[in-house]
Amino acid sequence: MIKYIAPIALLAVSNVFMTFAWYGHLRFRTSALILVILASWGIAFFEYCFQVPANRIGYEVYNAAQLKTIQEVITLIVFSGFSVWYLKEQFRWNYLVGFLFIVLAVFFIFKKW
Repeated sequence: MIKYIAPIALLAVSNVFMTFAWYGHLRFRTSALILVILASWGIAFFEYCFQVPANRIGYEVYNAAQLKTIQEVITLIVFSGFSVWYLKEQFRWNYLVGFLFIVLAVFFIFKKW
């Protein structure tokens, strides 16, 4: 059971770092671009420290398409919370509808045909 959960947990942690690396600087728009780039690279290093093992471990129980799908769903969940909590943006109904279509894609990717 842990071999199924560990990659998902590692991908979740990785996505938190990734989201801050890619979007955290939006609250600091007056900071010099070069500083933002360097800070993002520094944060992204930690993302890779979780992402690479997640995919390596996960590939033992999931195929590449499934791993990518898991990552995208986690990304949407993490980013949704991040945008509301950190960026103070409103979560709109059409975002939810779009995410539900992505969940439908998850069904098709994981269904044994």
